[in-house]
Amino acid sequence: MEKRDLLYTGKAKSVYTTDDADHVVILYRNDTSAFDGKRIEQLERKGMVNNKFNAFIMDKLGAAGIPVHHEKLLSDTESLVKKLTMIPVECVVRNFAAGSLVRRLGVEEGRELNPPTFELFLKNDALGDPMVNEYHVRSFGWATDAQLARMKELSFKVNDVLKQLFDAGNMLLVDFKLEFGLFHGEIVLGDEFSPDGCRLWDKDTRNKLDKDRFRQGLGGVVEAYEEVSHRLGVKLD
Repeated sequence: MEKRDLLYTGKAKSVYTTDDADHVVILYRNDTSAFDGKRIEQLERKGMVNNKFNAFIMDKLGAAGIPVHHEKLLSDTESLVKKLTMIPVECVVRNFAAGSLVRRLGVEEGRELNPPTFELFLKNDALGDPMVNEYHVRSFGWATDAQLARMKELSFKVNDVLKQLFDAGNMLLVDFKLEFGLFHGEIVLGDEFSPDGCRLWDKDTRNKLDKDRFRQGLGGVVEAYEEVSHRLGVKLD
């Protein structure tokens, strides 16, 4: 399959068309951003780590019966994926209190949430990705009732699969965001799953192994991503 024109450039990935209308190529760059793109840095090896980490996770989810857009790795930093019509809403599942939940509700960081919570956020950098509810999604036509129900169902299924996977690596899956799109009318998991879009803590020490290391100036960002990969058995080299 032939990689062709640049279609879209995001904060950390670039998307290219191919000679097949149903597929695009995603290039994972070393760019690392936080605070809605207000802080951006280049971190060596990050694009490669996230590309291979995402492929590993998507393969696990696909094997569990979750429809995913990932098709195959093309190189250290590129993957072939299905071209989705993206739904402009992020689905967030939280197993432990952290991040914006702590700031919004004043609860203690690390508090286990039973049951896990499900939240929706509008994908809009200019507005700071505001939290929305299911009525907003329906009223503004971002997704139908059936699509939203399927997104919620798949989000919790992803949680069930990945909690066990990370637990086997002695890690807590604190929270994560997912993005979905339509492929020939079917809801499919898109974007990526990497430490950029989830929170992972060491089970014993609660040491942070995710993008919070960048947000909070803790250092060792890519090293933490590589540690997570090593624990899961992701082949980086």
